[in-house]
Amino acid sequence: MALAFGSLVPTHTNTLCLSLTPQPLNNLIFSTKNHTKFMFCGRGVSYGNTLSCSEQRASTSIATIVCSAANKPSSSEISSTAKIRSEVLSPFRAVRMFFYIAFIASGSLGGFIAATQLLGALANPSRASQVGDILKGLGIDIGAVSIFAFLYLRENKAKNAQEARLSREESLSSLKLRVDDKKIIPVSSLRGIARLVICAGPASFVTESFKRSLPFTEGLIDRGVLVVPFVTDGNSLCLEFDESDEELNKRRKRLWQLAPVYITEWWLNEQKKLAGVSSESPVYLSLRLDGRVRGSGVGYPPWNALVAQLPPVKGIWTGLLDGMDGRVL
Repeated sequence: MALAFGSLVPTHTNTLCLSLTPQPLNNLIFSTKNHTKFMFCGRGVSYGNTLSCSEQRASTSIATIVCSAANKPSSSEISSTAKIRSEVLSPFRAVRMFFYIAFIASGSLGGFIAATQLLGALANPSRASQVGDILKGLGIDIGAVSIFAFLYLRENKAKNAQEARLSREESLSSLKLRVDDKKIIPVSSLRGIARLVICAGPASFVTESFKRSLPFTEGLIDRGVLVVPFVTDGNSLCLEFDESDEELNKRRKRLWQLAPVYITEWWLNEQKKLAGVSSESPVYLSLRLDGRVRGSGVGYPPWNALVAQLPPVKGIWTGLLDGMDGRVL
């Protein structure tokens, strides 16, 4: 049993919020001001998590606690790292957006002046001949404002989409993978080393994906592909390796050696929602060497396409073809 140290704060909704210290925890014991003790037993609670506990009192002295854990920051928040990466990938976007705003302001000011001139011309019969020219200038101003407003909104939409994608990738890079019984690493440590393919679905789906990858083991290993089997139905995964060829069997185990840790923190359901895919559908997600999402889809990973499209990670072409991982989604 692990002890938790932190601050317990009641809110106006009769909810107790416990902020934990930076250490991985499995079991928590804490008490309120009236010395009522509570215990939380769980798995995967770690630094950066906030535990929300709703206290429901009855006529007796027994209190019931309903607990839920939420990761902070949430996936809807854009990290500063994602914003910096977005600026690096699109260095002239801020300049374009600045000029769009400047042109919108200029056109709006011109339209306001033209509108006042039009009112004066309509009120003064001696200036009736100027109405046509004023209307022409007002139309140009309105058209310019509309065009630059459209360009600004499109640029801003692209900016938000890029930042959201980069934020999800940063969140993915902080997730943990188990290499063996003694070693756990973050996904970010494999950047520039391996191209991860996350295979998520029921145990039967992952097992069939494993069988379909066997003929392409050599090609996938040469291209730095490592598979993360993500079982979603809670069943145990049992992969059968052919012991007749020891060297090939070793490479197959290397291809499928990774396993996700703290699976509740993985955001695959959010990725499915963004893609309009049912949460029950088995999917795959492939990453580039730089950690960005290269491709995704419903069903089994296209092992043959990965071997055909990806360049090897060793040899004279190493480095030169690192960016040939395919377009970014």
